[in-house]
Amino acid sequence: MATMIADTACIDPRAEIADDVEIGPYCVIGPDARIGRGTRLIAHVCILGHTTLGENNVVHPNSVLGGDPQDFSYKGEPTRLEIGDSNTFREGVTIHRGSCKEESLTRLGSHNYFMANVHVGHDCVLGDRILIANNTMLAGHIHVDSYATISAGVGLHQFVSVGNYSYIGALTRVYHDVPPFMLVEGNPSKVRCINIVGLKRHGLSAEAIASLHEAHRLIYRARMIAKQAREVLDAHGHIGLEVRRLLDFIEIQQQGRHGRGRDRAKLSASA
Repeated sequence: MATMIADTACIDPRAEIADDVEIGPYCVIGPDARIGRGTRLIAHVCILGHTTLGENNVVHPNSVLGGDPQDFSYKGEPTRLEIGDSNTFREGVTIHRGSCKEESLTRLGSHNYFMANVHVGHDCVLGDRILIANNTMLAGHIHVDSYATISAGVGLHQFVSVGNYSYIGALTRVYHDVPPFMLVEGNPSKVRCINIVGLKRHGLSAEAIASLHEAHRLIYRARMIAKQAREVLDAHGHIGLEVRRLLDFIEIQQQGRHGRGRDRAKLSASA
């Protein structure tokens, strides 16, 4: 199918636009943008900097993808934003390119859904099939694993890691890492229980869910460190793939500072 471009769109001739792309009224596309097949920019969308969008993405009005990182150390270097396929960006979403720290890259996977006014800061790395609700803010250098759900009005501290299949409740202040399979909420955030609804929805077995329940009890109720919990769970036959992933995540978290495993990267990035 042919590419459809509104008369009022402003597109730099150096931008790479694939077939079957729809660019609506008053969109602005910069010279280093690459837009994949089947992507729709509905209206008033800005694609800036070295930004690559994959196929079949939908970007709603007043969204800005690829803006400069909000980092005082940034001096105009050609950093990047890479976005996968079949993502939806609702009204007013802002995604910033990387800074010159880490890989100079902000990267988003595929099949993610970003509701209105979500902000994703520089150097963030997001997986696939993540849902982020309205007015949630991700600071720089955050990693979010696939199948995580983040509710509305959440603020996430820089260098936080969010594990897969986790759930963050609305209006939560996330200062520590969010372990996989867990439900977290509060200000400051606390692990409340396992994400039972999400785990069932995604088809985890009853055995895996029971093992995660026991792991949660030992770590967050009995206050065992990950090594102790691993020994008890192994002795009772509760060490499956999901529990191992949870324990590995917690061990890395405990090696970092302030409950953030990746905060060790902060030291090297700022050096």
